[in-house]
Amino acid sequence: MHTPQTAVVILNWNGKHLLERFLPGIIANTPEGVELIVADNASDDGSVAFLEAHHPQVRLILLDKNYGYAGGYNRALEQVDAKYYVLLNSDMQVTAGWLQPCIGMMEEDHGLVAVQPKIRSLENPQYFEHAGAAGGFLDQYGFPFCRGRIFQTVERDEGQYDDAVDIFWASGAALFVRSTAFHEVGGFDARFFAHMEEIDLCWRFHHRGYRVRYCPQSVLYHLGGGSLPPSSPRKTYLNFRNSLWMLAKNLSGRKFCKLILFRYALDELAAFRFLIKGQGKNLVAVARAWYALISNRKALRKHSRHVPREMPKMLYRHSIVIQYYVLRRKYFSDLRFRASTARK
Repeated sequence: MHTPQTAVVILNWNGKHLLERFLPGIIANTPEGVELIVADNASDDGSVAFLEAHHPQVRLILLDKNYGYAGGYNRALEQVDAKYYVLLNSDMQVTAGWLQPCIGMMEEDHGLVAVQPKIRSLENPQYFEHAGAAGGFLDQYGFPFCRGRIFQTVERDEGQYDDAVDIFWASGAALFVRSTAFHEVGGFDARFFAHMEEIDLCWRFHHRGYRVRYCPQSVLYHLGGGSLPPSSPRKTYLNFRNSLWMLAKNLSGRKFCKLILFRYALDELAAFRFLIKGQGKNLVAVARAWYALISNRKALRKHSRHVPREMPKMLYRHSIVIQYYVLRRKYFSDLRFRASTARK
């Protein structure tokens, strides 16, 4: 199948070792006519020199400093003319024919603006990978989860999610997105820097009546953990802060006030859990995230004036924290979704 006007864009920051390992496979499995781009966030590890010497066919976009995932992609994509953007992590192993199913899905359905392939773990190939698995969802309190992964429970891929369904968010590790829709909603929120910016983007797509979908016919393998380790206080801060910022931006005033107190109680429990585990820096990170919400509340809430009163149908109307930790529902199939969440 012809892949029309598609650009694969890899954002790099000091990832020369990853480019050496994964870029040859990406090049080998990318059809002719698809532009392959590396946007570099001012790396100082020799990444640019490596690309110029070994992969001159790859277009380079050089940024003047590290703008993170959100800001880096925003600036890079301003310089890319394509109908479809494919945002791909540098630690991703692609497979033969990985592009065509996702692009074809959007070609056939103009209501689709973003698509995610199946993402398995490179280190444990029979299992889904944490960052996206078989498509992302979000509960009404701002906690993300996936088909195939809820918190730290990752499922083995036994074909249980081989159906193409609408999802709430598509992973930024391998995000196929219609360029017109990306720019229409203003791209990523650069204030997020990294983590959950793709969920915020997809939430804004839903506000405009667009859809996001999972494509099981395309399978990729993700190394993961390349930027920050799971226990990093920096990662904890970004995850909690950006989750709170998403709620402030994307919920109507009434819904935000209704839900935020329960979210505060859940975060207090998370902070206590960090305390008893001796992770004081992570406890401080949660407190800093709430301070970032309070100190930026006016700037964040101004966006909510234009959001619909009704929450998107794809939003999970329960607490995934309660479902997982209290009711012990560890797998996506254990959750009770309305039928509309699995639109065929």
